Amino acid sequence: MFKLAVVFGTRPEAIKMAPVVKACRAVEGWDVRIISTGQHREMLDQVLELFGLDADYDLNIMSHGQTLGDITRRTLKGMEEVFARWLPDLVLVHGDTSTAFAAALASFYAKIPVGHVEAGLRTQSIDNPFPEEANRRLVDVLAAWYFAPTEQSALNLRREGVDASRIFVTGNTVIDALLSVVDDNYQFTSPELQNLDFDQPVLVVTAHRRENWGEPLKEICEALLEISAGKFFGEEKQLQIVVAMHRNPNIQRVMKGILGNSPNIVLLAAPDYLEFANLLARCTLVLTDSGGLQEEAPALHKPVLVMREVTERPEALEAGTVKLVGSRKRDIVDAVQELLTNPELYKRMSSAPNPYGHGQAAKTICKILQEKYKQLGVSQWQ
Repeated sequence: MFKLAVVFGTRPEAIKMAPVVKACRAVEGWDVRIISTGQHREMLDQVLELFGLDADYDLNIMSHGQTLGDITRRTLKGMEEVFARWLPDLVLVHGDTSTAFAAALASFYAKIPVGHVEAGLRTQSIDNPFPEEANRRLVDVLAAWYFAPTEQSALNLRREGVDASRIFVTGNTVIDALLSVVDDNYQFTSPELQNLDFDQPVLVVTAHRRENWGEPLKEICEALLEISAGKFFGEEKQLQIVVAMHRNPNIQRVMKGILGNSPNIVLLAAPDYLEFANLLARCTLVLTDSGGLQEEAPALHKPVLVMREVTERPEALEAGTVKLVGSRKRDIVDAVQELLTNPELYKRMSSAPNPYGHGQAAKTICKILQEKYKQLGVSQWQ
């Protein structure tokens, strides 16, 4: 029997790994177990419920005001305790979180091979984004198998000396998850979204990156105020702005303080994934500093303006589905105005092909694991 551990602790990880869990659990004779660190508690539980999954082991590490050191230390200890009871043949981790890094390190200490889903993403700036860029590089040092979403990610790994025979280009599993929950007939449950008029243009905004905390976040909010007052469509239409606020109270405090009294701005407290995915499907465009939204929104033909200076997803830039605009007020306002008033630009960005796949990544990863297991057996998996 092949024993596979799938580790995650944040909402984005759970979303992206849920299709992998489901695909691998469909293989007869495999023992596939979820190890949850609980790095994000409530948001993680929402995703597990949505996809009908339960954690086999829950490290429950989350604490109020936790630091990166807390996350790493508690994950290492928790993983060690799980391995004392159940020893998998392979551990799958995802992406660039502190959960992914600490779980990979714990697996390395236990001499269990690691597979990295969404491997090879790089900005080439070790502290931008922080700590994600360091996390994903460290995981790739520790990993034995690499599931890269694109050819560019695979090239990054080869340039760093990874054996090409251990790298597989699969697409990104987030597209699998997204397409499974978007529904043309979906009815929103939150009153704020029920009251939106989707016959009018809708701008969806998210901002949570550490490098945008402080003054950059204030500039982002000031930009949204100016955008909300703009008459981009004359008197015929009115732009509606939906700000999906991160649960971090410091982020919410700034957003509510600056944006709370604007009539055209809806502040939405951390919508669950089902609500947000269907909001994304019906909006006009996206303004974000998120990494995952650079992959998801193009799958739904939504242009993305990225409030960062660099991105680890250059394929999206090259494809034309996203544009970097930074976090300065004037640049954000100008970029949104240009996209809303230039039909040719909007059409070009919204119709560009998504470089992150078409929803078959999880099945591809599972098939690769099956083939490698047949070839190598458990004893030679490393």
